[in-house]
Amino acid sequence: MDERSKKIQQILVIILFLNLMVAFAKIVYGTLTDTLSMKSDGYHSLFDGISNIVGIIAIFVAAKPPDRSHPYGHQKFETLASIIIAVLIIFVGFEIIHNSITRFTSDIQPTVTGMSFIVMIGTMAINLLVTEYERRKGEQLNSEILLADSIHTRSDIFVSLSVLVALVAIEAGFPIIDPLISLVIAAVIVKAGLKIIMKSSNTLCDAAQLEEDVICSLAYEVEGVRDCHKIRTRGCKGDIHIDLHIMVEPDMTVYEAHAISHRVIDNLKEKLKDVSEVLVHIDPFGEQK
Repeated sequence: MDERSKKIQQILVIILFLNLMVAFAKIVYGTLTDTLSMKSDGYHSLFDGISNIVGIIAIFVAAKPPDRSHPYGHQKFETLASIIIAVLIIFVGFEIIHNSITRFTSDIQPTVTGMSFIVMIGTMAINLLVTEYERRKGEQLNSEILLADSIHTRSDIFVSLSVLVALVAIEAGFPIIDPLISLVIAAVIVKAGLKIIMKSSNTLCDAAQLEEDVICSLAYEVEGVRDCHKIRTRGCKGDIHIDLHIMVEPDMTVYEAHAISHRVIDNLKEKLKDVSEVLVHIDPFGEQK
């Protein structure tokens, strides 16, 4: 594995441990006090841990070099893992909705103690640290899976805030707020999952990653390039592929035209940090595009 992939895996292992610790605290105490919103939040955190495991496996596969079966590499396995994480998130959301609806017809009375507030505030503090750490590392390493998981973890903070509101309402004599807050939690979870799916689908569907004008302007910086057209980009952050056609003087030798194409490739890779592959097609100037 390359150094980037090792770092991402190490980060995911650290976050996995923290997520499991947070999940255990909320599920156990939520179960002991029959607080559905706290227990739902705990299962949300538990699936965070499962998504971390999926991510660790995906990063291992994505780090493999190109081969005969995957000549463009295995980078999209990381994107695929992001979608799997999102599906798990949405599944949890609908499970919480089911439990919330069931609670409306039950006679269970949740119990709120001082420890309930300590558990929620403590786990919120951990989630806040994890979110910022994961977002910063995701940007540094251009990792879709870290950035996707940081969005998910950020939603955990708002979920936990809503649980605190539920605890206060229960203490004030309004236990009906508990399943209502759980429904709000479910909505936040489902929204986060859909957001990740939309973003990751752009990569899997080869949506354009860069503006054509930016690529053309960089190509024109190379002496000898008379025109630039048929530009295509695809890939993901940290692994963008560019295909483009450039026109050169028709009386230029193959050697000279080849040298110009390499200068275009080098300039694009130097100026656009996320570009990993550039394919340049040479056309004679004056030929119809």
